Amino acid sequence: MAKRRASGEGEVSLFPFLSILACLIGALVLMIVVLVISQMGKAEGRSPEEIQRAQDYIKLKKEIEERKELDVVLKEKLATLEKLQKAIEEKQQQFIKLRKLLSTSKDIQDANLKISQQMQKELDDLLLEIEGMKKQQAESKKEIEALMAEIKKRQVPPDKKIPPVIVQPSGSGMAEDSKVYFVEAAGGGLKILGAWGEDYRLSATAEVVVANVPYNHFLSEIAKNPKALLLFLIRDDGQGAFNNGAGRAANDYNIRVGKLPIPGKGVLDLAMFDKYRGKIPPPPPPAPADGTKAPEPPKSK
Repeated sequence: MAKRRASGEGEVSLFPFLSILACLIGALVLMIVVLVISQMGKAEGRSPEEIQRAQDYIKLKKEIEERKELDVVLKEKLATLEKLQKAIEEKQQQFIKLRKLLSTSKDIQDANLKISQQMQKELDDLLLEIEGMKKQQAESKKEIEALMAEIKKRQVPPDKKIPPVIVQPSGSGMAEDSKVYFVEAAGGGLKILGAWGEDYRLSATAEVVVANVPYNHFLSEIAKNPKALLLFLIRDDGQGAFNNGAGRAANDYNIRVGKLPIPGKGVLDLAMFDKYRGKIPPPPPPAPADGTKAPEPPKSK
């Protein structure tokens, strides 16, 4: 058998390649070990720089939250301020209007002045009427005392009635379209007889006759009819009352006035004048505080 020939020539050596491969593997292993150790260090704790950055982040986040809260509060304050500003502007506008009305509105000033003058006149008339009523009160007391003495003197039985006084038209009668209004004058007083459905008494003093609203209303309504007649029925003690009442009617209202003496104290019977008696609307209620005033007498012709 032939011997294999020793091959000393032409063989390739792999040692350099393996050594390079081994070095590369070693380097990779070293890198892996370094990376693992580095990750383990991170897992166990952070560096001071990272901790500082984290603290700064937390602080910044807290400041952002606080600023958001402050922003909400600021918006609420701004809304409140806006409301206050609007309220101030409204008050200023109201003040300007009021000042304008008080300082520049001549019409309103004139109206207020007119109302105040009317109210002052009513107040003066009322004071005048009160003064006259006080005078009448003193006179009435004297008249009552005199009447009581007269009754006691005559000793008239309580159940005995004084016969009525029948008032009759005088002369040839009256025209069909005539209207007659009656006022009884007795002592210190006047009594309007049923002109608006009921009798009305008032003092006959000059002050009351001038200022009394119902009486002046009565006269002003009669003055509207030129054919009307105001007939005063004068009792024995009624001449002074007639003078004041008739003087006001004739001089200030140009009313045709008549007079008829009435003897005795009996109740007046006006049945014979029924178809001639005039009627007027009732007097207005007391004037309110808006400037309403009693009727003014017409101007004398």
